[in-house]
Amino acid sequence: MVTGLKKAVVLLSGGLDSATTLAIARSQQFECYALSVDYGQRHRSELVAAQNVARALGARMHQIVKLDLTAFGGSALTDPSIAVPTEGAQSGIPITYVPARNTIMLSLALAWTETLDCRDIFIGVNAVDYSGYPDCRPEYIKAFEIMANLATKIAVEGKRLTIHVPLMHMPKQEIIQTGDNLGVDFGLTVSCYQADEEGRACGVCDSCRIRKAGFAAAGKIDPVQYRCNGLLHGF
Repeated sequence: MVTGLKKAVVLLSGGLDSATTLAIARSQQFECYALSVDYGQRHRSELVAAQNVARALGARMHQIVKLDLTAFGGSALTDPSIAVPTEGAQSGIPITYVPARNTIMLSLALAWTETLDCRDIFIGVNAVDYSGYPDCRPEYIKAFEIMANLATKIAVEGKRLTIHVPLMHMPKQEIIQTGDNLGVDFGLTVSCYQADEEGRACGVCDSCRIRKAGFAAAGKIDPVQYRCNGLLHGF
């Protein structure tokens, strides 16, 4: 059991960004409590990936909270009748945006932070190589942190809460290089919006394209498997 370290709740989706974020929190001497959310996402294999990443990176505990965002739909990730785009960058906010997802996840992390009596939350949002999601912007995180310090018992009693966003201004290749330097096994991660049950990536969705471009820019081989027309390809 790890003792004498500050505690932090780390939101862990199972993708490479959140895995790197967990590794960064650990490198900063936090005792990490990983939190994943089973919200009915199309790419449910990411939850298995999150379990594997949490174990590999030594999270003190890993919780998976279940809630059903398919009740609202409105996203290609929560409504099976909406196809995941595979034709390149979309104008405006893409259909893979899940309404209020980061607000919900940060709120769950906030609740766990209070019960753990800690002051720190880590989330792997990024404002450089991202898909245009409004809840990945620096001003959103700042606003949520202000709200968190108004709305919680521990903050009112003098324990200020901090939302850490270590990847916010990193291009994807820098995220990959940072994770690699911190010992992240990217072969455990699932980034694809429509990964199959075995975690194999489609290779053509927005998330896959950004990931592949990041590995190419970093001069590294992506260890995950991609499927194309039923065939498996490594990149």
